[in-house]
Parts: sequence; C-alpha cells; structure tokens
Amino acid sequence: MPSHIGIVAASAEGAALCYRTLCVEGAQAMGPHDHPEVSMHTHSLAEYMKCIDRGDWPGVGDLMLSSAGKLAKAGAEFLICPDNTIHQALGYVTPRSPLPWLHIAEVVAEHAAERGFRRLGLTGTRWLVESEVYPEKLAARGLAYMTPGAAEREEINRIIMDELVYGVYKPEAVATFQAVIERMKAAGCDAVILGCTEIPLIMSDANSALPTLDSTRLLARAALRRALRG
Repeated sequence: MPSHIGIVAASAEGAALCYRTLCVEGAQAMGPHDHPEVSMHTHSLAEYMKCIDRGDWPGVGDLMLSSAGKLAKAGAEFLICPDNTIHQALGYVTPRSPLPWLHIAEVVAEHAAERGFRRLGLTGTRWLVESEVYPEKLAARGLAYMTPGAAEREEINRIIMDELVYGVYKPEAVATFQAVIERMKAAGCDAVILGCTEIPLIMSDANSALPTLDSTRLLARAALRRALRG
C-alpha cells in the first residue's frame, strides 16, 4: 500500500496546488482516480505571520510541530510542507517531529543537478531569499545561485503576500517576474527557482526567459515517489 502523505500547510493557494498535483499525478501513476492517502492541516497564515514578522522562527516551528502531531494522529507516515519560507524553522522542527519530512529545497536542488543546471536564480519572499534554506542545499550539490536585488525583493514580496496568496493574478506581476528573470539570465543563470509555492500560479516555462524549477510540483512529485515506495 502507498504511504499516507501528510501536508503541513501555511498559505492556501500553494497548498492547494500541491494537493491537486498529488491527486492528479497520483492518478497518472496509479490508475484512474487513484492516489495515495493524503491528509492536510493548516494553521491560520496570520498565526505564522505574527511569528515571521518578529523573527520568531522557533514560534513558526511550534506551529509546524502542532500540525505534525495532528497529522501523525490522523495516520500520516511522512510530511511535506508546500511553503518555502517556513522551512527556515525545519532545523528546529525535525529533531522533535513525530514523523520524517521531505525538504523542499533539497528536492529542488536534486532535480536541478539531475538536469545539469549550474547557476540558479532564486525567487521567493524576502524572508526566503535572505535565508539559508536554499543556499546550503544548493551548495551541497555544487550549485551556484543569485537572488533579486533589494528593490526587486520588496516588490516580489509584495506581490506574493498582497496578491498571490489571495489568488489575485495580475499582468503587472507577471511582467515583474519576467523582468527579474531576464536580468538573472543576463547575469549567467541557466534556470530559475520558483521558490514560493504560489509563483507557479503565474510563472512557468511558457512565459519565463529561463527554465523554471517549480518547487510546489517538484515537492509533490517527490512525495508521490516516496509514497509509492510504501
């Protein structure tokens, strides 16, 4: 039997995309309408933001552990979190977690290395791109990276937090990401990490100057592979 997947969610749009990917691509792997058992728990994003705004990453970790405990009781056998930013707390979480986790940045780095990419652009919230969530996982694979400039970070963060998490998709937001990715390409990047789980809702290979590494779907696919191993 496939393993039971637990989703520790924070923002709704990214978590919904991850869940949908598990179900749709699960059917492609397992047969019509089939997919592994999936449970999800979501604390209010507002509760996470209270901790993030004051730099309280142990507080973020406590929320994640609360979800982990509830998912363990629901029968989940391993956990994923379709939110890149709160992975900053995962080092605090994993030693105390009742279940093992897949790390989204590790999944993305592994995929990038397999595809032969060498220098990656990193997009996401300002908390994410200023953290060590991706750098340490990329370095372990020998991958270089660059981040948006300060003004670009602030505008991308605004788009994510004021628009994308609410399901608001504007042409101006697409244009902003396209301009940032174009600059990254000119600086020598050969792919771009969509390091916020909502970014794939507006950006893809179809409208990006660089190949995209869709963290949301890559995590879901990694979870499917693990679940199917039983």
